[in-house]
Amino acid sequence: MNRIGIDMMGGDHAPLEAVKGLYSFRQAGNQATLVLFGNEPIIRSLVETHLPDDKHIEYVHAASVIEMHEHPTKALKEKPDASISLGFKYLSEGSIDAFISAGNTGAMMVGSLFTIKPIEGVLRPTIGAYLPREEGSLGVLLDVGLNADSKPENLNQFAILGSLFAEHILGIPEPKVGLLNLGEEEGKGNMLTQAAYTLLKENTRIQFIGNVEGRDLLVNKADVIVCDGFTGNVVLKMAESVYDIAHRRQINDAHFNRFNFEIYGGVPVLGISKPVIIGHGISHETAFKNMLQTADRMIRTNLIGSMATQISI
Repeated sequence: MNRIGIDMMGGDHAPLEAVKGLYSFRQAGNQATLVLFGNEPIIRSLVETHLPDDKHIEYVHAASVIEMHEHPTKALKEKPDASISLGFKYLSEGSIDAFISAGNTGAMMVGSLFTIKPIEGVLRPTIGAYLPREEGSLGVLLDVGLNADSKPENLNQFAILGSLFAEHILGIPEPKVGLLNLGEEEGKGNMLTQAAYTLLKENTRIQFIGNVEGRDLLVNKADVIVCDGFTGNVVLKMAESVYDIAHRRQINDAHFNRFNFEIYGGVPVLGISKPVIIGHGISHETAFKNMLQTADRMIRTNLIGSMATQISI
């Protein structure tokens, strides 16, 4: 049985919303063993209220918490008894198969890169964002902030990692890959995109369709869109503002409603050797449930193993 570790203290609404997420995860029929990291007396009391008969929950007491404002590297070093620190310790030792948290994003990234380590051959891990497309499907954009400065070789690997994620997690067979650029024609763009285009065109492990523009992000043109992390983060924050504006203006639209991040939970760090999923700090029940479901599917489909095989070719 899969073993998923959860930082129960991470996030503005933890641990109650995290426990509600566990309940929703179980209600959906998921049977993974859940290993809960945090203040055990508090967590146990909440769990016994919401899931009194669950025999597949384990507790790991964490005496401290890495707060949102703390410096990630310093906090991980000085707080080995924190819920995030213990989660990465258990993941690195193989005591759990995946780890999720809506806590300090920086600490999650540092733990992913330096405790878990990248898959052999991965130049730089990446994080992606879901793109809710107009006809109802999902695409993925990466990188969205982990690598502000990227090289052509990085974008080429992002395409491989993103394609495997789209196939294993989103269920898209032979996903189409596009390069985010300022024009569709080959030869457009800056030095990075021009050099990346050549690598992507020659990459037989992906279905490269060429350049895509900003207007193509939310239509079904490419399933995986790659770019440097600076550009991707600007796009991500712009997309997040769409939902905020629609919500403030009380616009009830099926497409705009899908820009609510909680529908998808968190995003995995792609390219590291074990599943790690980072959630938004204001995650509620739905977000925690969906993070758990993504982690469970990553384990069941052996996404990490597929990535290691493809990168080594």
